[in-house]
Amino acid sequence: MKASTWRAYHEGTWGQVHMRGAKPTGEQVGDTTLVLLHESPLSSRVWNTMLPFSGAYRQVLAPDTPGYGLSDPPDGPGHEIPEYAGATLAALESAGVGDMVVVGVHTGASIAIEIAQQSDKVRGVVLSGVALLTPAQREDYLANWTPPITLTSAGDQFDWALERYHRIWGADTPPWMLNQAIGDLLSIWERYFWGYQAAFRYDPEPALRLLNQPTLLLDAEGDLLAEFDPLVEAMVANCRTKIIPGLRGQLHMRVPQETAGHIEEFARAVEN
Repeated sequence: MKASTWRAYHEGTWGQVHMRGAKPTGEQVGDTTLVLLHESPLSSRVWNTMLPFSGAYRQVLAPDTPGYGLSDPPDGPGHEIPEYAGATLAALESAGVGDMVVVGVHTGASIAIEIAQQSDKVRGVVLSGVALLTPAQREDYLANWTPPITLTSAGDQFDWALERYHRIWGADTPPWMLNQAIGDLLSIWERYFWGYQAAFRYDPEPALRLLNQPTLLLDAEGDLLAEFDPLVEAMVANCRTKIIPGLRGQLHMRVPQETAGHIEEFARAVEN
């Protein structure tokens, strides 16, 4: 089976939200739409390698978080994760999305949790990297994870961004992934921290304890936030965990076909 892909804009709370989409060129297997929510400070481009695999079975939509990629930003910093979720949900409703399985990575996972609280159309949730941080960890991330970026003619910002992703993702990260991440980050350099800091301020525990949709924790063994998976699984009523061994993170980019397969298996189980 094959998929056709496209891009479109839909109206959200803070202006237009850019989305990438895919759907089967032949008969569609599932009626539930997959909604893919990316990590900060990147964009829906992180899903490009996975879209053809997931889109071979059902409709898939991957929005840029407001203020990232090609989506319009909110009016400034300080907005919280429930607001980002509401703005994203408004754009999905504008796109005519019905029943959905929401899939979120890191900041996208926080937004997915809140969308599941705000919409009765969410049939299942897939989370990768839930930031179930302690208060001390939140303070540390807020203080140290998002330093201001200064643009220089010497290109210091490129050196800083490269060192950052070598440190987070590993020095053996494929060049195309580094190029894409650095491009996304520096394209919104003046506001790259907005969504990040909203995620660091957000405590997902209350919403996780209310989550009643079937939930899959899908993580790489070496993901920065994988250590929290056992705690998350204990909080969610209907939850299971799938860990992919031998990877540092970024399942959707490093092993897109395998990742799409696990998500599709979950989506079919939710529909049945």
